[in-house]
Amino acid sequence: MSDDSDRNPTGPRAPFPATPPAPSPRPGPGAPHGARDDAPARTTGGPLAGVRVIELAGIGPAPMAAMTLAELGADVVRVDRPVPSLVTDGLDRGRRSVVVDLKHPGGAEAVLRLAERADVLIEAYRPGVAERLGVGPEAALARNPRLVYGRMTGWGQSGPRATTAGHDINYISLTGALSAIGRAGGPPQVPVNLLGDFGGGSMYLLVGILSALHHATATGEGQVVDAAIVDGLTHLSSMVWAQRRHHGWRDERGTNLLDTGRPFYDVYETSDGGWFAVGALEPQFFARLVELLGLPEWAGDQYEPERWPAMRAAFTEAFKSRTRGEWERVFEGSDACASPVLDWAEAVRDPHLAARGTHDRVDGGDVPSPAPRFSATPTRTAAAPGPVGADGAGVLADWGVRDADGLVASGAVPPGWAGGRGGAPSGTGSGTSCPTGAGGPGS
Repeated sequence: MSDDSDRNPTGPRAPFPATPPAPSPRPGPGAPHGARDDAPARTTGGPLAGVRVIELAGIGPAPMAAMTLAELGADVVRVDRPVPSLVTDGLDRGRRSVVVDLKHPGGAEAVLRLAERADVLIEAYRPGVAERLGVGPEAALARNPRLVYGRMTGWGQSGPRATTAGHDINYISLTGALSAIGRAGGPPQVPVNLLGDFGGGSMYLLVGILSALHHATATGEGQVVDAAIVDGLTHLSSMVWAQRRHHGWRDERGTNLLDTGRPFYDVYETSDGGWFAVGALEPQFFARLVELLGLPEWAGDQYEPERWPAMRAAFTEAFKSRTRGEWERVFEGSDACASPVLDWAEAVRDPHLAARGTHDRVDGGDVPSPAPRFSATPTRTAAAPGPVGADGAGVLADWGVRDADGLVASGAVPPGWAGGRGGAPSGTGSGTSCPTGAGGPGS
């Protein structure tokens, strides 16, 4: 998919005047990051209460990171475009929305004035686009030297592929990870987009932002966080790299300990078409597994490779003899490391997940609850999004943005959107834009 957000702003209007900002009161080193004596940060509870985040709207890993920060208590403001994209990822919960027209000559100034009041800025444009739009890290850090500027891409800010298009499947294919997933003799299997976009992308962006935020709190020095899916996923694969080097892990998929190469680490079909997952790696768990399967004769053969084909056949036949529900009752409460393979709807009803409150309800639908959990600073599930741009006036006011009225009057923050006037219906856009064009992660 592509759009035109990587073009330079055009139009006959004169640029909005950018006057040098007055020094913004900031806490000294060691003070709570985000504390300000002239415009208190909006407090929502959670370990990141008081932290202000700007998210330049995109899709995929960056919105997931922004939503997570919001659930951790940060005051996250999403800068949406005047025209919502048709692409949606549903990750727009938990933050306020301000519409800024970055094609307007004063649009960049509006974002930079928000950046003056923020602790973190997140963008997921192709390399160079933020700079061409006037909201790149050099411009933003000049306004706010303590700012953490988080950049989320698939390929990274540099390298031969940096400016080319890609999706999760392309990023993971280059790292070796996609090649490793699948059965021996079969094609690589696509693991949805959890591995690249969110495992190698969002989570590493979050680690970078929070680490840089800690540094900024201690020293007053902001910095740029270059989070690339190819980098994050490669690092996420550190155990496999170590196993390849020291323990004989083979590049042929489906031949290793944790990739279905062993019959005691695999999935098996049940008589009703369900599936059971088996992960009995340790001898004591394997012994319990074969006991409950009615195959105790296999207890001493776990790590005998020449026996694995026959062992797999025996396991396959055993699991096919009962329904998934029957096997659930057989293995319930045991240390056999055997569990049913649930679909998304079944997971919500699982007794263990239900007891932990792993899912919540928002706007009439099931959503994941925040993770991890905190004993002293509990988090909150991100609320459903409101109309795009509905929070413009409120954000400009309670963040203490300089000359907020002038930004609205200039058209940089369109007056039809500021304060929710003429906003799009809820759910139509705050999580839908794709400002990276075809080159950003998840685009």
